[in-house]
Amino acid sequence: MRKFSKLILGATLAIGLIFQGSIPCHASNLFSGSYDGFDLSYYEGDRMVASDGWSNGGMFNCVWKNSNVSFNQGIMTLSIQGDQKGGYTGGEVKTKNTYGYGMYNVRMKPIKNNGVVSSFFTYTGPSYGTRWDEIDIEFLGKDTTKVQFNYYTNGVGNHEYLYDLGFDASKEFHQYGFIWAPDHITWFVDNQPVYTAWDNIPSTPGYIMTNVWPGINVNEWLNPFDGKVPLYAQYDWFSYTKLD
Repeated sequence: MRKFSKLILGATLAIGLIFQGSIPCHASNLFSGSYDGFDLSYYEGDRMVASDGWSNGGMFNCVWKNSNVSFNQGIMTLSIQGDQKGGYTGGEVKTKNTYGYGMYNVRMKPIKNNGVVSSFFTYTGPSYGTRWDEIDIEFLGKDTTKVQFNYYTNGVGNHEYLYDLGFDASKEFHQYGFIWAPDHITWFVDNQPVYTAWDNIPSTPGYIMTNVWPGINVNEWLNPFDGKVPLYAQYDWFSYTKLD
């Protein structure tokens, strides 16, 4: 049986309370719009794209390869591999559709290793003919007892917030997500709100993306990558519910 019943229960109505100012409201009252779930049982070529044959450059020390994306027993695995030439390859998947204000959720296990990032985020930018707007959930492999939240609005970032999970995210699956509204973003861990940002919130619909990659020249942020490969992050599902 596909996992959509689990996704709907876990990702739409069971959030609990979201605090906007001092007035609590139930997520189910806000997010009764259309729902789009990806159960990641197999590669849905009509709804997702695995990046292949190119590199972001900059701090991304890898070339994306679709062979670094695999599906088995209801789990999508993204890997970091060696390229047999002294370099590295990474795995990345994005949706074909863009999504705007709403609730985003993922159930995943990140990589635990110095120098790498495992992520779930929304993104759009100049390569898609828009401004750069992005909302991030990023696990820095140097310390997977924490998760980093961040966002960019028209290319302006520096909104990083590091949240102490109280557990090692690499050991077992947990649910992470965020509610994106016109005036704020609230991030969640296991359906509990843990952080809200209010300043200069992005507004441009973006693609839902997941990726894993080793960094270069960002040792202060990630610690140096030790070249250990292969490395694997696992994704059970992700979903979107429109803000109605």
